[in-house]
Amino acid sequence: HFPYLRNNIILIGSSLGGIFLAKYLSEHKFPKKILSTFIICPPFDDTLLEEDLVNGFKLKSDLSLLDKSSKNFYLMFSKDDDVVPISHAKKYEKKLKNAKFIIYKSKNGHFKVPRFPEIVKMIEKDIKKI
Repeated sequence: HFPYLRNNIILIGSSLGGIFLAKYLSEHKFPKKILSTFIICPPFDDTLLEEDLVNGFKLKSDLSLLDKSSKNFYLMFSKDDDVVPISHAKKYEKKLKNAKFIIYKSKNGHFKVPRFPEIVKMIEKDIKKI
């Protein structure tokens, strides 16, 4: 599908899709210019005993390619997330220097929200910079 994509693409991954995106971008140079990447409540590792959070998408120790992959790189977490604990945000923070971390007080648990106007505003802001 890469030939059909244009430069200044916006990527969004949530939960398992978020760690998939993090893993892919940490191991591959994306063939198009990425304007913004939004990774929402991604697990970092498989540290919960009762659930396999990462489903095989284990991150390597070097995330430098992920850190450089996007002009605007956001990781979003919620303090009341009942699936991916906020401790996972801290693990990403230790590895990533260029990402903007956004921690919400509440997003109805694991971002179970019918609307997410904050992300729309961030996308609009990033698009205006082009």
